[in-house]
Amino acid sequence: MKTKAEIREPAAEARQASGVRNPESAGWRAQRWNRHRFLCSAGIAILALGGVANAAEDQGEIRLVVRADDMGVTQSGNEACIRAYRDGIVRSTEVIVPGSWFLDAVRLLKENPGLDVGVHLTLTSEWERCKWRPLTHAPSLVDENGNFRPMNSQRKDFPPNTGFLEANPKLDEVERELRAQIELAKRHLPRISHVSAHMGTPVCTPELRELTTRLALEYQLRLETEGVRGAPGFGGSAKTAQQKEQDLITVLEKLEPGQWLIIEHPAFDTPEMRAIGHKGYENVAADRDGVTKALTSERVKEVIRRRGIKLMSYGDVK
Repeated sequence: MKTKAEIREPAAEARQASGVRNPESAGWRAQRWNRHRFLCSAGIAILALGGVANAAEDQGEIRLVVRADDMGVTQSGNEACIRAYRDGIVRSTEVIVPGSWFLDAVRLLKENPGLDVGVHLTLTSEWERCKWRPLTHAPSLVDENGNFRPMNSQRKDFPPNTGFLEANPKLDEVERELRAQIELAKRHLPRISHVSAHMGTPVCTPELRELTTRLALEYQLRLETEGVRGAPGFGGSAKTAQQKEQDLITVLEKLEPGQWLIIEHPAFDTPEMRAIGHKGYENVAADRDGVTKALTSERVKEVIRRRGIKLMSYGDVK
């Protein structure tokens, strides 16, 4: 894992490559003032959302957003996210717009209008044999095959030229691409309520976070975890389905009043999912099938009923 200094350096190179002005120029000072005013507005919005979480604590309520990620990538993932909503505890889902199964996700989401939907803003494509690429012309965001690179930063055990930050992504190309993803999603699914960051990439540097926050405000969408706290995870590729179920029960039993978030990736153990993976994460199908079983478990739902946990979506958090 890279240090903060190592991450900042590629970000600085990205600024230079994208034509960002000299910080000493008058134009940059004006931009900085406008950005300061924008961030103050964003801070007010975030503080307001934080007030919702505090109100939940004051009322003694346990509110829980359970989010299912990565619709749009595989048919298996699409179907499992819907199952985890219909038969389970999921109330929000994220869709990867450049994914091969995006239109199938659109169909399913239109058939399930009660499921809250977010745009899973995507700048990476992590699987070895299942790739997606930008909607826009974005040379600095792709590898020699025209696909998004797989990782935020170059991993030593991965081939060269597979790190997003090391490729010096241009901020203007990132902005065009993220805009295109939001607008295509809203065209097909006008009820989109929020945006989130696939693999954390669209918020992995201060410049990218600022850009993503600005786009969220411009399109009047919530930005992922505003107003909620992350609950402890229950997944892990080495765990069996039974262990995941028990770990989720343990998490739910320990939740205190407030507003919480659980993020997971449902799928089914199918040939399609067994063909997906990357170095260090080869058992994707079994892992995500166990997640689906935990999210739809009757034992899990009984704990939620008994403890009076209120299942929420991002759309419910006003």
